Amino acid sequence: MDDYSSASIANRDEPIPVIQIPFSTEDTTPPETEQQKLGRRERIKQEAERLKGKFQDVSTQYKTTQGSMQERLFNTLLEQVFPAEAEDDGTPKKDRRSRQYVDKPQFSLPVMSANFRRFNARIGIVFVFQNQMIRLFTWRVPTHTMSFLAVYTLVCLQPALAPVVPLAALLFFVMIPSFLTRHPPPPVANPSSSVDAAAAEQYAAYGYSGPAVAPPQRVKPAPEMSKDFFRNMRDLQNCMEDFSRVHDGAVAVITPYTDFSNERLSSAVFLVLTALVSIAFLAAHLVPWRAILLVAGWSAIAAGHPRAQEIIINAGSLAQVQLIYERICVAGSEWVESDIVLDEPAEVREVEIFELQRLQKHSLGGDEGAVLEGEWEPWLFTPQPYAPTSPSRIAGARPVGTQFFEDVQPPIGWLWRDKKWTLDLGSREWVEERCVSAVEIETEGERWVYDLETPDSKAKSATLAPPKSWEEGPTVSKKGEWRRRRWVRLVERKIVKVSPED
Repeated sequence: MDDYSSASIANRDEPIPVIQIPFSTEDTTPPETEQQKLGRRERIKQEAERLKGKFQDVSTQYKTTQGSMQERLFNTLLEQVFPAEAEDDGTPKKDRRSRQYVDKPQFSLPVMSANFRRFNARIGIVFVFQNQMIRLFTWRVPTHTMSFLAVYTLVCLQPALAPVVPLAALLFFVMIPSFLTRHPPPPVANPSSSVDAAAAEQYAAYGYSGPAVAPPQRVKPAPEMSKDFFRNMRDLQNCMEDFSRVHDGAVAVITPYTDFSNERLSSAVFLVLTALVSIAFLAAHLVPWRAILLVAGWSAIAAGHPRAQEIIINAGSLAQVQLIYERICVAGSEWVESDIVLDEPAEVREVEIFELQRLQKHSLGGDEGAVLEGEWEPWLFTPQPYAPTSPSRIAGARPVGTQFFEDVQPPIGWLWRDKKWTLDLGSREWVEERCVSAVEIETEGERWVYDLETPDSKAKSATLAPPKSWEEGPTVSKKGEWRRRRWVRLVERKIVKVSPED
């Protein structure tokens, strides 16, 4: 009696309105004591079943890896459209675990098709459970619903009994039916016969104490192209539609209150949630949660009764509910308009730009070649002051910027608030804030900040000609090659307008 009977699970009632677990491919050898108990015929059957399972695994793997030329071509096109994701460091990550459940294969049409068929053949138990829950909460069998309410009431009144519920469900819905499958009652040819009735009474007295007379029942996937397979596809189709509708409805209801498209409304929701969190944190232990859960559960299940549904779905009841909802919305809108005030101005910042000029030195000519102070040539408008001690200047990098004032653009996401640039008259302040050294500050006039002539530049000038006194010629400049001054301007945040279609 070691043979197994297999049956697929599918929802044969009304329609419903890649973790890979590594298994051992080889069966473990039973101990010698069990082999001695098994007969030769049973061992041959086990070997045949094992060999059959291996052939089925190989054929399934071959079907998933080998496809027609069209599937291969389409798979190649999909690989071009959806390229494989590159790793961060260019090398695959290593893992001590088996690669059979660590690797993440890319999208493949044959693999997708095979996985869908396998999934659809095994999803029937979910739809059966869903259908049973629908029958339970819609009072199809009132005794079942009342029994559930009794259990729910017991758990609400005694929460410590909650772990008993799954254990009792496993006992009554899995273990006992499996035992009854292996110990079925004897068939009764004629229930009205006194002999058969006596046999049934005798079996009821001591029939379950004997050996098993029926093979155990194993669940198998629904065969392809069978009625159960198409029933699963039907229910899966309906569940996808239900999920899409629930998702769209939730987005339409929740999003307007939480996405700050209406600043006042979302701010009011934020304040209410903050107050509720504070109250719950302080007074949660004072709330009678058992009574609330008990009343809420009974009310929700009672609402599924056909008589209650007739009252709820009645046109008059729906109109009253709609009227109450509109009144609540009007009261909430009035509170938001009166108490939530958002008069904050746009965020304003100050940006700066440095006007950089370079000294053009020239000599008097002749044999002496004395270097004299020349004219200052406009060079760039740069975001950095290009100080003598800045790392970029020490590294020999040239200043970066634009040559014209009109080409200076505001930062990304900001707009000009002032029409013109304003000269910063506090040159000493920004020099001290940046800890700029080796400069000469002009406190009056155009507020230039000059570089001081370094010893290297003095040595270069001395090699050209010795400096002359005031009696012999013009005075040699002690200022460096660059000078700069700071301009400021106000900017404000740009308001991004999003269309409702986005």
